[in-house]
Amino acid sequence: MTSQTLGRYEIVAELGKGAMGTVYRAVDPLLNRTVALKTVNMSADRDEMADYEARFYQEAKAAGGLNHPNIVTIYDIGRSGDVAFLAMELLEGRELRTLMPPNAPVAVPDAIDIAIQIADGLAYAHQYGVVHRDIKPANVMIVREGQVKITDFGIAHMRSAEVRTQTGVVLGSPKYMSPEQVLGKRAEPGSDIFSLGVIIYEMLTGSAPFSGVDINAIMFQIVNFAPPAPSSVNPGVPQMLDFIVAKALAKALNERYSSAKQLAGDLRECRAQIETAPGRPPEPAAAMQPAFSKLDMEAATQLLADSYPQTRLEDGTNEIIDLSATLGFSKVFDSAAAATRLAAQTGVADKSWDYKTTQRLREAATNVHGSIVGGSLSHQVPPSFGGAAKGWSTRDKWTFLIGICAAAVVAAVIVSH
Repeated sequence: MTSQTLGRYEIVAELGKGAMGTVYRAVDPLLNRTVALKTVNMSADRDEMADYEARFYQEAKAAGGLNHPNIVTIYDIGRSGDVAFLAMELLEGRELRTLMPPNAPVAVPDAIDIAIQIADGLAYAHQYGVVHRDIKPANVMIVREGQVKITDFGIAHMRSAEVRTQTGVVLGSPKYMSPEQVLGKRAEPGSDIFSLGVIIYEMLTGSAPFSGVDINAIMFQIVNFAPPAPSSVNPGVPQMLDFIVAKALAKALNERYSSAKQLAGDLRECRAQIETAPGRPPEPAAAMQPAFSKLDMEAATQLLADSYPQTRLEDGTNEIIDLSATLGFSKVFDSAAAATRLAAQTGVADKSWDYKTTQRLREAATNVHGSIVGGSLSHQVPPSFGGAAKGWSTRDKWTFLIGICAAAVVAAVIVSH
């Protein structure tokens, strides 16, 4: 690569930089066509890069076979020195993320139109076995007349791991990852649908459904947290969109939309419902009802549909804990008998250790065990085992204390084994 060329392409200007490389405006002299060149640096570890480059070409070829109005067109792939590149359609427009400032919701009709086009592009790609894996506002371009273009199909696989903890480098944003991606599982078409659901939520409310002080907090929320309904954050959102978003954001794949095409169909039905006649004021959000003809209410995510706008109900339930199991006591363990055996083995027992002493220990151990399991453990020694306290000798008291301690130790040893 020279200062002015990359392969056969003549570099005109730098358009931007990202975690994967640099994007240039360039000209293909053979076709006299202006293109965008996206580069990927291959100068790292050779063994690692060999596999990386193979996957790069495989993904780029798969993406290059996609021909859809909502997917950026890839013209060429190649390599020059340590730099691999994709020559693709040059888009004149704005990234979706620039249209989504914090706390500034996108107008509902515009949000629906954008979401429909993204869903259409994903449906086409999924039909040909291509999963994007990194759907987010930075990979969505809005070009002339509101047309939407999904970018980065060719290199999404290389940065599907959003966080490289070994080097501390963050590739992309974890806010749009699906639960299965967070858990390290293979990305499926449903993963792209979940990511699109996050984008729709953010467009409608002006805030992300999953947020936190760090990456770990965000990932925890993605797996465990059910966000409030969009209409509870933005009253201008029709109720039908609550159910659409709920189904797109289902934690389990089998509860999510089965296809992006199905999601696009429900979005179109929603848009048709909110269209009003000229001069007619829009209906209140609460009055908007889901379209039962095309949106299957029962199929909507039960978790989100039932618990909106609360978090998951089961997160707040108190678990009943078996104290006997927690404290390590066996229901059939004979503490007095164990104490007797231990006393005999250690020489503590002598002629004064008779049947009555054993019985007193057995009764005392039973009372202590019952107090612990009942949750009312007393720290006082029982005044007697069937007689007055004054009948105890000093030796009896020491024998009792040693026996109780020994029984506790033996109980712990037996339970641990």
